[in-house]
Amino acid sequence: MNTREDKFSSSMVQTPPSGIRKFFEMLIGHDDVISLSVGEPDFPTPWCIREEAFYHLEKGHTSYTSNWGLLELREEISKYMQKYNMHYNPQKEILITVGASEGVDASLRAILNPGDEIIVCQPCYVNYVPLARLCEVNVVPIDTSVNGFYPTAEQIEKAVTPKTKAVMICSPNNPTGTMIPKDELEKIAEIVKKHQLWVISDEIYCELAYDGSEHVSIGSFPEMKDYTIILNGFSKSFAMTGWRIGYIAAPAELLAQIVKLHGYNTICAPIFSQYAATEGLRNGWSEVEKMRVSYQQRRNLMYKAFCDMGLSVPEPSGAFYMFPDTSSTGLSSEEFATKLFQKHNVAVVPGSVFGAGGEGHIRCCYATAIDKIKVALDRIADFVQECRKN
Repeated sequence: MNTREDKFSSSMVQTPPSGIRKFFEMLIGHDDVISLSVGEPDFPTPWCIREEAFYHLEKGHTSYTSNWGLLELREEISKYMQKYNMHYNPQKEILITVGASEGVDASLRAILNPGDEIIVCQPCYVNYVPLARLCEVNVVPIDTSVNGFYPTAEQIEKAVTPKTKAVMICSPNNPTGTMIPKDELEKIAEIVKKHQLWVISDEIYCELAYDGSEHVSIGSFPEMKDYTIILNGFSKSFAMTGWRIGYIAAPAELLAQIVKLHGYNTICAPIFSQYAATEGLRNGWSEVEKMRVSYQQRRNLMYKAFCDMGLSVPEPSGAFYMFPDTSSTGLSSEEFATKLFQKHNVAVVPGSVFGAGGEGHIRCCYATAIDKIKVALDRIADFVQECRKN
């Protein structure tokens, strides 16, 4: 046995495991538990997408692709991004990744040096901060809970120092479902340009917007293409979580750096996933809309239920998460989630794992069958009542 004290990377040892996965692992062996924890669509991948993958597997298309990914997929992504008033050259400004999560890691490593600072708008997805810290940088959190769970340009400007290199945003947001208003996003863009920063914009939920809300990308504002790294993928909108297919859209000079890392650690995304994603962009939109409508119905049900429980909760404009405030129960978010699981067989994620502004909340995913959501909400209501009586 290797007994030397420094046999592991100290930065890796100090990196905590995912708080979401902790509760996901608790579900194993508990078939009677209703899970509102993991952000995964309960729909199967649309048939036209699966059929396309079958076709290419039958044809023996199982080779590597270019490190950049299939050109035909990049061309379809380029066409798609025009919907949001963004124009990217498919040859050198779009890179196919193994999910959007790889895009987060690769983008951070390509722009950050030890000692840099990155502003992270929180509550946020759990992989942003650990991956940034592995780059040996200082993470500067912004607590968006004080402003309805979206960042303001004023907050960001106050956090900027000479060491600031980048800002990380996500809209629609995980875990809150909130979207950054267009006028605020435009102000943030001006701050980014003023201080010559990178903005990493996670837009994985952009197709899941409700009540007529329309997604706006910070990369669509004048001159912002030169400062913006767009992260997106097919996991959420197209119900393709297990296919592991995403992409980065960014200036060519930056992607020339990112593709080097991608080539060394990944080579390329799975070819059949790339063909499937191409088909999704061409012919899968009616299925995406059916899923979006269903999520909106579930959101309405869950939002009313939490309001009826007397829990404060921002009404999500997008994504498929709700972030109710459970502090009135007298329990921490970790205690609430743990006891809810143990006593009432419902799994949620404690808000504390999402960073600043998350404590006192729980994240509930409504990408779950509506009959299960109804039962879970009844159980949560019972538990809230029990806590208040005590």
